[in-house]
Amino acid sequence: MTQLVNQYTPQKEGGLSDSPASDSTEFVDNFQRKFYYLRLSITDVCNFKCTYCLPDGYHPTGRKNSSFLDQSEIKRVVNAFADCGTTKVRLTGGEPSLRKDFTDIIASVAETKGINKVATTTNGYRMAKQVDDWKEAGLTHINVSVDSLDPKLFHQITGENKFHDVMNGIERAFEIGYQQVKVNVVLLKQLNGHSLPEFLHWIKTRPIQLRFIELMQTGEMDTLFQQQHQSGVSIRNHLIANGWLLKIKEANDGPAQVFVHPDYLGEIGLIMPYEKGFCETCNRLRVSATGKLHLCLFGDQGVELRDLLEQDQQEGALIERIQGALKTKSVSHFLQDGNTGMTPHLASIGG
Repeated sequence: MTQLVNQYTPQKEGGLSDSPASDSTEFVDNFQRKFYYLRLSITDVCNFKCTYCLPDGYHPTGRKNSSFLDQSEIKRVVNAFADCGTTKVRLTGGEPSLRKDFTDIIASVAETKGINKVATTTNGYRMAKQVDDWKEAGLTHINVSVDSLDPKLFHQITGENKFHDVMNGIERAFEIGYQQVKVNVVLLKQLNGHSLPEFLHWIKTRPIQLRFIELMQTGEMDTLFQQQHQSGVSIRNHLIANGWLLKIKEANDGPAQVFVHPDYLGEIGLIMPYEKGFCETCNRLRVSATGKLHLCLFGDQGVELRDLLEQDQQEGALIERIQGALKTKSVSHFLQDGNTGMTPHLASIGG
């Protein structure tokens, strides 16, 4: 891709620094990748039935010891990551707002020394009523899933007639002072694959970072993947041809290639996991809602951490176990080679 010059400086919430904490103890793998970003699932329950994730709705697994991490366990795992240089925590699901203590969890993470970004990814159906509380608790960044701007197609993709509720939630976030909301769109070739003009019109006067995410093949989605996968390359080519510029990443940013344009208040992000070199800048680790460390969204069964989250005095052993696991982290997810890993669906470990 043509090297582009960044002419824009990233917006920051509340004047917080985005530089990783300076500490002699860091989470680093054998490929010298440093991990400043924790994606922490707090539930795998979801009330939507998205075509690409849980088309038949959520079904409990019935696995033994499947209760979700409680607030004290969440606090301990976040403290350990923060002490090893992590500066950003994203609370995921399932749908994280389904937890009755979601706001308390936000507050607990936000007050952790060293954490300067507290984000969530939500389907947005509760935002209009609850986002005020989330912001007051310390939530700095919000990602909302909106796979179509057509209410009927939104209903078809998500299984829920909640389009206007989600839109109202996004508008409420702006009303209470969020400088930017990120909106996730999973590219589905036969459904929203040609919706770029509508989305561009929507973000021209709104501070939304619209992120097109390529459909990823999971264990339960082989047929859907073959039918609906669409590369983001054509979108990127269109953006470059029309004057969009690539934005420089910060250390704890996610994997999106973000483009900006002087005539647009909004931004466009592209997440293309099948592109060569996608994993070279990996900076994030995942912990599931039941306390397993996942080195990759498409990795193995995970590393058990929960036995070390029972008492405050176990942080040293917890850090040691995570560091040991990082020595086994692969250089790539190998999606491009047809590997789908052990992840049954994206809700199982927080996407």
